[in-house]
Formats: sequence, C-alpha cells, structure tokens
Amino acid sequence: MRVTPADKHAKYDLTTLAARAGEEARPNSSVPLVEPIYQSTVYAFPDLDALDGAMSGAEPAAFYYRNGTPNAASLERALAVLEGTEAALVAASGMAAISAAFLGVLKTGDHVVTDARVYGVTYALLAEEFPRLGIEVSFVDACDLNEVEAALRPNTKIVHVESLTNPLLTVPDVPALARLAHGHGALLSVDNTFASPAVFRPALHGADLVTHSVSKYLSGHSNAFGGVLCASAELVALARTRLLRLGGTMSAFDAWMTMQGLKTLGLRMRAHSGNAQAVADVLVNHPRVKAVYHPGLSDHPQFHLAMDLYPHGFGGMLAADIEDAPAFVKALAGRIPLAPSLADVITTLSWPWGTSHRALPEAERRRLGITPGLLRISVGIEDIGDLLGDFESALD
Repeated sequence: MRVTPADKHAKYDLTTLAARAGEEARPNSSVPLVEPIYQSTVYAFPDLDALDGAMSGAEPAAFYYRNGTPNAASLERALAVLEGTEAALVAASGMAAISAAFLGVLKTGDHVVTDARVYGVTYALLAEEFPRLGIEVSFVDACDLNEVEAALRPNTKIVHVESLTNPLLTVPDVPALARLAHGHGALLSVDNTFASPAVFRPALHGADLVTHSVSKYLSGHSNAFGGVLCASAELVALARTRLLRLGGTMSAFDAWMTMQGLKTLGLRMRAHSGNAQAVADVLVNHPRVKAVYHPGLSDHPQFHLAMDLYPHGFGGMLAADIEDAPAFVKALAGRIPLAPSLADVITTLSWPWGTSHRALPEAERRRLGITPGLLRISVGIEDIGDLLGDFESALD
C-alpha cells in the first residue's frame, strides 16, 4: 500500500498541517542555479549552542531579518570582491549606507571635509544633520588639492568625494586625495555610484570607504533599491552596528534582484560607456547646446586625469546645458523619458535643478554650475544610431 505525505502526518489536525506542510528538509541531490529568495524574517536553531554561535558572530548564520538575510550576505560577498575590499555591508538605501559609514567613524567634535559638488541629499546630511550632532563639516572644491589641504584640521576624520560627481562629472584625484587624507590621519570616503567597479575601483587607489546606491548601475534596471559600503572588515563592523540600531536593513528581494543585475554589470558598462561618449561627441558640436560635461571630452578640466584613472570608459553619465530645455524634453517625450534617477538600460533624462539638487539654495546651485537649463543624461545600452537620431531630431 502506497503511503502518501498526508499519511505520515495523520495524527495532526488540518490547522497544524497547513502551517507545517512543505517545511520538511529540502533534498540535497541538486542545488538551484540561481540563489532562491530567503524571505523568512526569523530562523530556527537545533540547540542553544547553535543559537549562541549565530548571535555572537562565531558562526555565520541568519537569525533575524533586521540583522541580515542570506541574500544580503551573498550580495555583500559579491560586492566586496568587485570593489576589492575585505568586506561589505548592504543597506536599505544609498543614504543609509553612507550614513552608517560616517556614523561608524565619527563622534561629536569630529570634522569632515567634503566636496561641495556631492549629491544633494548627501549635501543636506552633511550641512544640516551632522552639525546637530556636533560634527563640523567644511565644503571645498575637491579638485583643488591645495583647498582640500587647507581645510584639514587635527580633528578631521573623513574626506568625502564622489568618483564622478553628480551631475557635472568632475573627476577628483582619488589617489592624491587618499595620500593627503592619510597623511593627516583621516579616511578617504568615495561614493562610486556614477562609475561602478566595472570602470573604477576606489579602494585600489587608496580609498577607505566606498559607497554606492545599488539602485543605479549595480542593479541596472530600476527595479531594486538599496545601498552598499565596501571597506575593511573593521570599518564594516563599525558601520553594521550603527545600521542595525537605526534599522536600515536591505530587503531580501532587493538583494536578490541586485544580484541578478550584477551578473551583467561588465557587459552593460561597456555599452553605457561607449554610447555616452558618442552622445557627448555629437552634443558638444550642436549650436543649441551651450555646454556638455563628460570626462571623455578633450576640453574637460580633468581630461588627462580621467584618461589615466578610467582607461576603460567613464560609464553612461553626462550633462548638457540645452537652449530651451523644456522644449527639448518635450520633443523627446515617448522616446526618452524624464525620470529623476539614473543607470537604467534605457536612456533617461533628469533635471538636477528641480530634483537631485533641489534642496540646495539657489545661489549655491548656480555657484556649482547647476542651471535651470542643465539636463543630466543617463545614456542607456540602446543602438547608438537610434539614440543619436532621437537627440538630433529633438534638437533640430
């Protein structure tokens, strides 16, 4: 007589069966090619020793969602490898990652030197939130090493820059900044979101803290959200403690989706970089374009440094100051969307004046070169002939 699964559990009520059915040990004769999503918020242990080992960190094991999931752990391992660091920490957003990185190091009375061109929300964090905690912040032109050095103090703990700045694509000299920061007992922090490790790896040039918004190039398809810090095991441990207390946990689904996108990062970045260079070369010669900002143009102020640090391309970002920008955006409607983010496989436009840098005072926006007519262009991986045709028809 054949014994069915139901016969094995005949002593249990249907209510019990409904709760427990299917939770028996999984077969181990094969493994999935793609890691499954571990959506469980809590994990069970066979005994007190196993639980104690997980809670103490002696044995790597998931136990509670806020402390991390197997999917998050897989993503952390992958990103540490890609950025060339000892460890990594994923978080609920890019701002959660950068906040945890800073708060792991800083205390009341410390000082930060930062590029004035950083992402608008990072600027607000440093200009408004940190002073409330008794942390001093100096804003400088990070491309002027003399200005950076003059801002350093005995209590400076972090120098922070972006590898390629948002939105004007300036290129700080990361190796020189690392030497300068380390010579004064400070750490160098680099937001590498615009570049990705496929085109630049700041840790290999001396950076101590490397952060990303993973919803950009790392996931690459506008369908996953989170942030990451890549650093030494010691710095990641400090940041993880702060992150857990603040509750900035990345979801298992976002970690899983980012892992899927990560598999094509190298291929995508080659296409993004080549297409962006081609678009920049066309726009810079058009009479309706007042200015184009892209490191691959020979008139870029850091062109030679960029060619040295980024021998394999600069990613898909550029910015252009367009004559009658509203009409240009309208002419592209239905082909190239206006969307306040970046790094999708399709090309998108963004308006820094009213989105990423909206929180900055108008005078500061203009001082940084962010005008009402400036459009940030995230160039996708489409056929370059189609892309250039779209831009040229909209301009003409």
